[in-house]
Amino acid sequence: MFHSMGLELLPSLKTIPFLKDAPARALRAAGKEANWFSLKAGSALLEAGESADAIYFVLSGTLGAFRPRENGSMDFLGHVRAGEPVGEMALFSGGRDHSSEVHSNSVYAMRDSEIMSISRAGFDRLIKAEPEILERLIRVILLRLRQSGRRSARAEPKVFAMIATSPTIDLQARALTLKTTLNGMGLRVTVIDQDEGEDKTAAYFDTLEHKNDIVILTAELGDHGWYKQAVRQADRIWIIGRADAVPSDPILARNNSPARQFKLVDVILLHRDRERLAATPGQWLSATGGERVFHWADQKEDDCKRLARVMSGRSVGLVLSGGGARAFAHIGVIKALRERNIPIDFAGGTSMGAVVAACLAMGWDDAEIEYRIRKGFVETNPLGDFTLPVIGLVRGKRVDLRLKTHFGDATIGDLDIPFFCVSTNLTDGDSHIHRRGYVRHALRSSIALPGILPPVINDGDVLVDGGVLNNFPVDVMQGLHRGVIIGSDVTRQRDGFPADEFVEPPGFVRWVIQNGFRRTPPIASLLMRAATVGVNPKANRQHAHICVIPDIANLELRDWEAYEASVEAGYHSAIKTLDASDRVLSENTMKRVTVSS
Repeated sequence: MFHSMGLELLPSLKTIPFLKDAPARALRAAGKEANWFSLKAGSALLEAGESADAIYFVLSGTLGAFRPRENGSMDFLGHVRAGEPVGEMALFSGGRDHSSEVHSNSVYAMRDSEIMSISRAGFDRLIKAEPEILERLIRVILLRLRQSGRRSARAEPKVFAMIATSPTIDLQARALTLKTTLNGMGLRVTVIDQDEGEDKTAAYFDTLEHKNDIVILTAELGDHGWYKQAVRQADRIWIIGRADAVPSDPILARNNSPARQFKLVDVILLHRDRERLAATPGQWLSATGGERVFHWADQKEDDCKRLARVMSGRSVGLVLSGGGARAFAHIGVIKALRERNIPIDFAGGTSMGAVVAACLAMGWDDAEIEYRIRKGFVETNPLGDFTLPVIGLVRGKRVDLRLKTHFGDATIGDLDIPFFCVSTNLTDGDSHIHRRGYVRHALRSSIALPGILPPVINDGDVLVDGGVLNNFPVDVMQGLHRGVIIGSDVTRQRDGFPADEFVEPPGFVRWVIQNGFRRTPPIASLLMRAATVGVNPKANRQHAHICVIPDIANLELRDWEAYEASVEAGYHSAIKTLDASDRVLSENTMKRVTVSS
């Protein structure tokens, strides 16, 4: 709704930092083409595809930029704070008549905001009168283009609403514990409760944001003014629940806040001792509309440190590629990271990389991971239950049993750290991201190489190995957290394919007599290579801040017995890469480092 327009907006124009030093004559010229209006939280400022006929400046409040996806969902790109321009890129696209200039992204108000718009004609007058404004605008555009693959600190969430779902939760104590941890990381943090923040104006919260790195608003769930105000002011909502309680459903109504509307919600489950979960993490996610689940046990200081890293954008995510037996190298990478005391806050991967990542997310130490992988995939052939191929070379029962033995009925939400894995949906031809459900079911889908293991049927969809479309899912990790991404990529390079085994091959019976059932026949390598031949071996590496490429060129995808050599190669490659990447982790500079051993 427009409140005022024209020359009477001259005082407001002078308050925009972007327009500082602009001469009065230029501001008067722009003022004739300017409008000031308020935008209610959750409302759209502009939609992707709309024509671009103005530039906007945030006077107070916060906006959020979103990139639409083909399936109708939206990727959150970041926040736009007070004093920043919006829609500036579209002003410089298209032809001379401006007919093709449209916005590529959508922008919504994340909280009640005040906006100044200046028409194209008015801004042109400003630029002609003061060319330095154009230079500033170009610098903003270049900065945002450089940050298109990563997010700027200013665009990150700063205001967190911590909402207690039970009066027995000492929310203030939890918030102050987080504050102390964040202060120890050199960050300025303030905690605002109802007594201090209720009925404060938008300007009050703008000042808090300006003076602090992180603002924590604490409120109990309920139909009262401060709770509603807190969730509407928040960049991100953290729902704090007791693991021994059952959530009401829904906890957050869809119209409670933009953060809920755009799924910027997390669940933090509090644990005391080893109490039994009263509800699954999946139920908490459904009740809140949340995206991630974290666990905070009273006796585990590391849980609080992880939450502080997540809140501050300093978390570490590990992505492990698929690659059959070559993926054993990831175990050496994990060992190296642990030796260097590098925390891992998120884990994910594809195919056998997903299996190793799940071992990490289960909370297993190095010895436990080695024991499980050896039992499941090294000591005996996991693909040894051959059958006459109808839909697969093997029955898959042996793989199913081993996944059940080692991962049991653990769900993804139960894991110590947030986890995902990737499979390929042959029904719609797209990647499928597993973020909920049983770990073993997700892993079985992710490792189902076409022609070898039978596919997994999920709600009518046919799921196969994730490596068919996305063998190194760094892009998925980018959407899961905001910190450093470490990747370990064992994707087979395009360095030829051994032909000896395919020259005058023996029949199946003769091959079994010669090799037994311990070794997988050559058709497995053939099918593995055929299923992934279209994958770019360097895909997504540029998005990892640190990328380890283990030196395992001579190891084949089905060399299950080459465990020690593969793990050792991963360890030494990781050490070499980390030695070249100290500043990335110590200073969180986000500089990308790739070292190929």
